[in-house]
Amino acid sequence: MDQALPPQALPSNADLVMVLHNPRAGRRSSQRRLERLLLAIKAYGYRVEAFTDLAEATEAANRRHERGDLRCLVGLGGDGTALELINRCSPGLPLLLFPAGTSNLAASHLGISKSPLAAARLVHDGRVLYLDAGSANGRLFLVMASCGFDAAAVEIVHRRRMEGHRGGHGSFLSFVGPIIHLMRTYSFPELSVTYSLDDQSREELLGPAAWAFVFNLPKYGWGLPLTPQADGTDGELDICTFARGGVARGLWYTAVSQLAIHSRLPDCRLVRGRRIRITASERVAYQLDGDPGGVLPLEIAVVARRVPVVVSPHTAAKWTPENADGKSPSAGS
Repeated sequence: MDQALPPQALPSNADLVMVLHNPRAGRRSSQRRLERLLLAIKAYGYRVEAFTDLAEATEAANRRHERGDLRCLVGLGGDGTALELINRCSPGLPLLLFPAGTSNLAASHLGISKSPLAAARLVHDGRVLYLDAGSANGRLFLVMASCGFDAAAVEIVHRRRMEGHRGGHGSFLSFVGPIIHLMRTYSFPELSVTYSLDDQSREELLGPAAWAFVFNLPKYGWGLPLTPQADGTDGELDICTFARGGVARGLWYTAVSQLAIHSRLPDCRLVRGRRIRITASERVAYQLDGDPGGVLPLEIAVVARRVPVVVSPHTAAKWTPENADGKSPSAGS
């Protein structure tokens, strides 16, 4: 297990804050929240540059970070926006994940509210927490990866958003139609899942599975506690598989997982590892942090301390090494 880095202060000599706004994130426009955020940051005396183009924002942020005058990059969007930022930004560049998306799992876990005034305060007196990331076929993810039924639904929802459904905005209701469609058509192909504790360890077979989830942070969907012990600073990934396919079985797994008793099921496996391989003999999609990732086979590895995120001093204190207790801290607790 890699030793977690203690939270650190934001660079004191950097007075530039960059803000990336994803105008398509969430159920409705976040333009007014953006305007309030920019004013609140400026009130602390910082220079602010705002962007809506992802490539432009990350390229500029990387340049200014290398020069040493960038305090942080604020991503105003959801988990998809965060996913793009961690893949495009240089290691060491502090990211503040300001929630404005359909799903804001990472920001929620880090205790970041939707208040522009609170976000501006984080820019001013926040701390930098170094989180692990997962690498899935070379692409980083922050929260989780999964294969099968839910990834197939993510594929459909994403395609419809790109086609302009609901003006390009998303919501949890966007999943209703695709889920109903998949309940009639999805065949639940068998997945083969292996894992190892490190590069030198022998791969262990988890057995056949119909559902496979790999977590860096303990967040999924509306808060389904599949791996509540997952800790984004422990240098490991938490794996959850369910053996049997089918809609009725999936509803059963969901119910017992919501009650946090799924670990008692004989066809549920919960393990930790640093490297995971998932394969199938048929086409099976996978998703990363709620965005389509591709199709199997999938090679996943943990990347320790890869993502510097800005959190409150209160939240940062829960991740200090002396407070570590083997469980993932909950910023809302």
